[in-house]
Amino acid sequence: MPDNLFADLPAPGTADEAFSTLLVEPGLVIERIVSTGQASPPGFWYEQPEAEWVLLVSGEALLRFEDESEPRRLLPGSYLDIAPKRRHRVEWTTPDSQTVWLAIHHPVP
Repeated sequence: MPDNLFADLPAPGTADEAFSTLLVEPGLVIERIVSTGQASPPGFWYEQPEAEWVLLVSGEALLRFEDESEPRRLLPGSYLDIAPKRRHRVEWTTPDSQTVWLAIHHPVP
């Protein structure tokens, strides 16, 4: 991948999300995720063993935590630190443009 977060973005309407690993170090993974209208499958929840800090760089998304009654609307610049094992899912991403996420997976001290 070129040294630009916006290089080689998939076209809107692409069937699958695109995951690109940007950096891997002991205890640290940084990836770019590009969504083009995808959402988590019905009934599916992410429940990761490590913490994940996410930044929405472009586009829009609705992210829901199992322990909250309403999804959070994310706009460019929105960020969250998701604790390990905290169940969450992507309810919606905008289908007519790319939603670019920067995800940093890290251990909790």
